Amino acid sequence: MKIAYFDCFSGASGDMVLGALIDAGLSPSKLRSELKKLHLPSVTVKAKKVLKGGIAATRVTVEGKNEKRPHRNLREMLKIVNRSDLDKDVKTKSREIFEKIASTEAEIHRSVKEKIHFHELGGLDSVVDICGAVWGLREIGVDQIHVSKVNVGSGFVRCEHGLLPVPAPASLSLMQGKPIYSSGVDKELLTPTGAAILTTLGSSFGSLPLMRVERVGYGAGLDDLPHPNVLRLMIGTSETPAREERVMVVETNIDDMNPQFYDYIMEQMLKMGIKEVFLTPVFMKKNRPATLLTAICSLGQMPAVTEFLLRETTTIGLRWREERRALADRETRSFDTRYGKIRFKLARWEGAVINISPEYEDCKRLALERKIPLKEVFEEAKRQAATISKGSRAAGFLKTRR
Repeated sequence: MKIAYFDCFSGASGDMVLGALIDAGLSPSKLRSELKKLHLPSVTVKAKKVLKGGIAATRVTVEGKNEKRPHRNLREMLKIVNRSDLDKDVKTKSREIFEKIASTEAEIHRSVKEKIHFHELGGLDSVVDICGAVWGLREIGVDQIHVSKVNVGSGFVRCEHGLLPVPAPASLSLMQGKPIYSSGVDKELLTPTGAAILTTLGSSFGSLPLMRVERVGYGAGLDDLPHPNVLRLMIGTSETPAREERVMVVETNIDDMNPQFYDYIMEQMLKMGIKEVFLTPVFMKKNRPATLLTAICSLGQMPAVTEFLLRETTTIGLRWREERRALADRETRSFDTRYGKIRFKLARWEGAVINISPEYEDCKRLALERKIPLKEVFEEAKRQAATISKGSRAAGFLKTRR
């Protein structure tokens, strides 16, 4: 498994994430080409090598020619993403990050998220930073992202709302449940955009995981500080002997809620990034039919999951326990079939392929495009899967991950 570790000893911002990716090997020209799909001709992305505390790093700047808009609201930002030609999954994850920032700011300032404004270059720098980070991590082929404890800085920062304490309220809210600290530097080290990117894409926060480091990149911050003002990114392969992790299992029995609500509740919980949520029919006292709602999440997600379930459902209590689970290595690969390209989910255990399944949405899309039965596309996909499996056993096809 290819993993990435963001070492945030000097905080993080959107431009620092992009700088670290480029410094670690992401092609600047490919990034610019991808960002052209946003259809923002006035925006230019520049990357240059700089020294920060004696460390060579990449500084990314976003410039807007003749950009006179002071700000854009959430609706306008999402419109830019939606009308772009970016891949669907990049759009989806980028929208999630924007929604998270806007919802957090709205709660802090007692407003609604639709009225939250994005400012630098009229908000266009946020579009570049967020969409660029999501695409860049996918382009490099990262399967899982880990984040260190985050140095947030200290002091005060001046913004549209006046003088605010550091960490800024939005950054602090976004980092709830995650490990943060301050080294005493009188600067804002963690921005809301940086916090939103890390908390949306990161799967764990804490110590450096066991990994074989292949590439290292440094993304430069703007200010010169007593320490190197860089975001360090390590990319490599997991050295964990077996895919095992500790998870929290949260449960509650519900017998008095409109069952139509479960669709909304499950959808919102999955957007929170929890690992699983599912429903089980049960009988409670007096033989009343009820629903057992079970959520599986990380320890760091427990506060958010607890608050959500108590606020959004009719339950008045929860129970939880810690468990361990084993995971097969997974990856997604695209292969050509007679009907078109289909993505396959491949699972391996100790190097051996144990499961290959076609992506349903790809099969559905091809069936609709070609006006043929969905089962025919699935049959073709199954034949292709058998060929892949046979080839992998014969030639070690899946021993090396891209």
